[in-house]
Amino acid sequence: MADAHISEDEEQDLNPKKRGLGRGLNALFEDGEDEAAQTSAPPASAVPEPSGDAAPQSNRRMVGIDKILANPHQPRRVLDMHKIEELAESIKIHGVLQPLLVRVSPKSEKFYEIIAGERRWRAAQRAQCHDVPVIILDLDDAQAYEIALIENLQREDLNPIDEADGYRKMLEEYNYTQEDLAQKIGKSRSHIANMIRLTGLTVLAQAHLSDGTITVGHARALLKTNDPDELVKKIVSRGLSVRQTERLAAQDNILGPKKSSGPRAKSKPSKDVDTLALEEEVSNALGMKVIIDTNGASGTLKIQFKSLDQLDELLHRLSHFPGSRLSG
Repeated sequence: MADAHISEDEEQDLNPKKRGLGRGLNALFEDGEDEAAQTSAPPASAVPEPSGDAAPQSNRRMVGIDKILANPHQPRRVLDMHKIEELAESIKIHGVLQPLLVRVSPKSEKFYEIIAGERRWRAAQRAQCHDVPVIILDLDDAQAYEIALIENLQREDLNPIDEADGYRKMLEEYNYTQEDLAQKIGKSRSHIANMIRLTGLTVLAQAHLSDGTITVGHARALLKTNDPDELVKKIVSRGLSVRQTERLAAQDNILGPKKSSGPRAKSKPSKDVDTLALEEEVSNALGMKVIIDTNGASGTLKIQFKSLDQLDELLHRLSHFPGSRLSG
């Protein structure tokens, strides 16, 4: 549907063979449980519990799956449950061939927190594995998030909004500059700046960009229009190309001034850090995108599912809550 012009920098950003994502980390990020030809993981020794001392910089071993916790700051907010089921079937046959990257949990020294490999961990649970191979790294919060972000970018697992939010978090919470971040992840500074701009889209536009209904090219045009929600509806209903969208956005800007009470006023309001962190934590726990809107005393919690399988997974989890009427 898109026919946007792509610059040389953007071509390098979009081409995984040209970009420099995670140079030197490739050996840690290989993920081939569904490839039977891949060599199996080497045997590992018995695993001591994490101690109060700093974990080794790199320590490969087997760990009980019940000793591993999900990453509350996982950049990828929505997991494809169908792909996890497929991976679980492969793990039943071949086992978990590539280790998860973990660190000692900041919340409890008796557990490990996933840095990269949550999909494998969830699939291993469904395959009823008792132990999984891990590589234990000694990382602080910023380093752990950086590796998680690079890992997802390298696999192309992030939708544009998750990618943009990941960059924003690195800049705002971990005090990276755009130049620092560009060097770390192997993308151009202009790409990072353009992606961060997408966080200024309305809620409706972000939802369509996240699920792939519209492209980044469409989204950039929406940022220039006076009425982005109306235009995004036209894109979806008419199947407009990027160039058609750009022409309509330009025409809209010529015909009328921006409206102070228009769609921009309906854009997603700025949320405090605690609410954003809670959204990420709940989204990570459920494997589905969660949106929390609150005025401080009350509010709403929205859970977005992309398939009936995801809805079934949600209902299954709810049915196991204590006192749930769904369990009857």
